[in-house]
Amino acid sequence: MKRFLIPATVLALSAAAAHADKSEDVLNVAFTKELENVDSYFNSSREGVVLQRAVWDGLIYRDPITNEYKGNLATSWEWIDDLTLELKLREGVTFHNGEPFDADDVVYTVNFVAEEQNGVKTQRNVNWMKSAEKVDQYTVRINLKAPFPAAIEFLSGPVSMYPNEYYAEVGPSGMGLEPVGTGPYKVVSVDPGKHFVLEKYEGYHDSPKGQPEVGTVDIRTIPDVNTQMAELFNGSLDLIWQVPSDLAEKLEQMGKFTVANESTMRIGYLTLDAAGRTGEDNPFTDVRVRRAVAHAIDREALVSALLKGKSQVISTACFPSQFGCDQDVVSYEYDVEKAKALLAEAGYPDGFKTEFYAYRNRDYAEAISSFLNAVGIDTDFKMLQYSALRELRMKSGTPVSFQTWGSYSINDTSAITSQFFKLGSLDDARDEEVADWLDTADSATDPEVRKENYSKALKKIADQAYWVPMFSYNTNYVFSQDVAYTPTADEVLRFTDMEWK
Repeated sequence: MKRFLIPATVLALSAAAAHADKSEDVLNVAFTKELENVDSYFNSSREGVVLQRAVWDGLIYRDPITNEYKGNLATSWEWIDDLTLELKLREGVTFHNGEPFDADDVVYTVNFVAEEQNGVKTQRNVNWMKSAEKVDQYTVRINLKAPFPAAIEFLSGPVSMYPNEYYAEVGPSGMGLEPVGTGPYKVVSVDPGKHFVLEKYEGYHDSPKGQPEVGTVDIRTIPDVNTQMAELFNGSLDLIWQVPSDLAEKLEQMGKFTVANESTMRIGYLTLDAAGRTGEDNPFTDVRVRRAVAHAIDREALVSALLKGKSQVISTACFPSQFGCDQDVVSYEYDVEKAKALLAEAGYPDGFKTEFYAYRNRDYAEAISSFLNAVGIDTDFKMLQYSALRELRMKSGTPVSFQTWGSYSINDTSAITSQFFKLGSLDDARDEEVADWLDTADSATDPEVRKENYSKALKKIADQAYWVPMFSYNTNYVFSQDVAYTPTADEVLRFTDMEWK
């Protein structure tokens, strides 16, 4: 398994590290993954979520510590009936470009993103909404397609409010180049995919997010972790995150930086082509092969050797804290001989060769690949960009791929299991019974009915090994000792929570 080393050139810089931008009130941050579009509805990456929470606001806010829902752009809300949510809006809010915020902006935003043909990247975040209507200047109603009890959770997360006049003029491409929101930070510069500069919005309203302290946040995309390290040491970066555990441990031992580890809602899993999208005769259409894969991987070893920190072994197709995420499902112990026996029983006594895809954490993916190779599944490993792999999976599927999902930090099973098992373009199982259970769970207003149907779906997903869930992620944050920051378990970098010491 791969180990990360701090290069000698980086170590040589450590004695001269100087963080000069504290005096200039500029926080320098690195992103590892290139963001395909800053418009929060047209990307599905964690980096996009970070920018979304900084630049835009939702109607509702969920406190990441207490999980309490609070008013943000809305001050109050009530259910008129199972399909109608009425919200009173905050008065006196202004977008970064000077447009006043009111009901027209909510109606335009909701009606735009709810229209499937407009192409919002993650449809699950918005397709529960049918439309919005204006009651008066500061009152709106959101109409649902069907009862959706997780609506409040989604309105506190990925559903951001956009300025109607500006968005009607520039659309997603324009919003991606010159973003405009009501959030605590406004965007002053975008070099697509490479460089983003945010400045504190002096006109920010009295939001539960809190008022920003740091004046400027300068974000650059630096894919190579060793380059990030070198810049951290020489002072041109103040904060990096998603740092591999081996590196984080070494940095903590040096005592020159603050190293923080926090759990996240993100899980890592293998998705297998049970539905035969890559060919009806592909091996993964056989449940015995899928179960063999599950037995072939030592998940405990992955967690202890690679992820470390607050990560844990996962057996369900969701994160344990999410509403409805039943943990009482079949779990596959690491058993090489059982995996080989299942392969032989399925007609592959000598194994077989398959393409194996991943888009992140090459060291994790290579370790998983080695476990598969050890039982006779010869992997042709292919590392793609996230957007390229997503498009491939949507178009024609993949035999097996290592995926992760952070649920947009939505603490509800509908944000992950329903995203991938309701017959959509990323559903590699295409199990109608599972989809029916999830439909019921997603729309039931009785919490017990929701739990019961999520449980049925999760049990069958595990029994049929449609996914091989492996582990939850943790995130290592490394930052200058000039920076004060306490990460939260939802894997959102909150610039409003950062300040200089």
